[in-house]
Amino acid sequence: MDLSGVASALHARLPELGERMAQRIRSDVDAYKEESLIPFDSLRRSCTANADLILSHFHRADAPDPSPARETGRLRAEQGMPLADTLHAYRIGFELLWSEILDEARTHPEVSDAHLVSQSAEIWALFGLYAEAVAAAHRETTAELTLQREARRSALVEALFTGVIADRITLWEAARELGLPERGPYAVVAAAAGAPGEEPLTGVESALRQAQLPSAWRLLPDQQIGVVALATSTAENTCLSILRRTHADARMGVSPCFHSLRDAPQALRFARLALAGLPGAGPGIARFDDNPLAMLVAAAPAEAGHLVDVVLKPLLDLPAAERARLLETLEHWFAAAGSAADAAQTLFVHPNTVRYRLRRIEELTGRSLSDPRTAADLGAALLAVRSTTTGRGKSPTPTSD
Repeated sequence: MDLSGVASALHARLPELGERMAQRIRSDVDAYKEESLIPFDSLRRSCTANADLILSHFHRADAPDPSPARETGRLRAEQGMPLADTLHAYRIGFELLWSEILDEARTHPEVSDAHLVSQSAEIWALFGLYAEAVAAAHRETTAELTLQREARRSALVEALFTGVIADRITLWEAARELGLPERGPYAVVAAAAGAPGEEPLTGVESALRQAQLPSAWRLLPDQQIGVVALATSTAENTCLSILRRTHADARMGVSPCFHSLRDAPQALRFARLALAGLPGAGPGIARFDDNPLAMLVAAAPAEAGHLVDVVLKPLLDLPAAERARLLETLEHWFAAAGSAADAAQTLFVHPNTVRYRLRRIEELTGRSLSDPRTAADLGAALLAVRSTTTGRGKSPTPTSD
């Protein structure tokens, strides 16, 4: 005894079944009510195909064919339907079909209740098989679409930063596709990668989006670069706060604000200069506008190297321990705005120790720290030597007296 007679009777009403399934799904699942998202004809065809798939199982002895179910999953993913709603709709359609099977079976005396009970396990096993096929195809298609979307976004960001997109209409279209406003202000962020292809700012776009800060990013072998829209007067501070909080171990440079995406290439250069001028080798954020002199030094590495030779060569020729000690003292003295007492506090030494070391620097370089012009030369040269040692992955090791 089997259900082939029931299946044949329902097969004769297949178009009507498909129509009713589609109407039930559209009525019960909110996500399916939008005609522009899923046209009713598409939904009806899918319902009819899946009903045909299940009813045909009663006429064949071969293994079930999940291809129509996979097609449903693929199509719904392409239409942007969430997987949970897709599976909900699939369950509704299956329940309606099982209800129709039960109703039709009552008109077939040869089909007993006991037989229906025994067949129900097979029917719901089929549902599990086809639902799994729907889910697998939906996930695969979603992953493919995500990769395609991210690749296109990355290409558009690259086009902005290389200046390939220049005319206003194309810029507007790129901004719209990237989810950015047509006009700024914007800022560019460049973060150093710890290893080739490593993403230093994982999840940064999502974190900024939660704060209503749209952004678009591209990963390069040595850096992750992105443009962030700063729509309000407090947006820049919010952006910096999020970057510090969520990526405290990253090294980042931030450009000045700009108002047209046409200026993105120059802003990227400024962000990279800020990153290059970030002192030390550890994490941190450097804004281009925070230290213009450091940015100038980073912008001209050859000239900066010459400045180091002219101003600090006698000091750099010292043994490593003394050289590191004097450079550290000079750095703390500048950070303390020329106060030996304040520098001594951060160095954990006596103020007279700081004064002694400063006199030693003056003797070696032949430059007086009391002269603003020579002090400026020493400050610029110190920035240059710090930038050079950081770029080489080395930094003089400070020692105490």
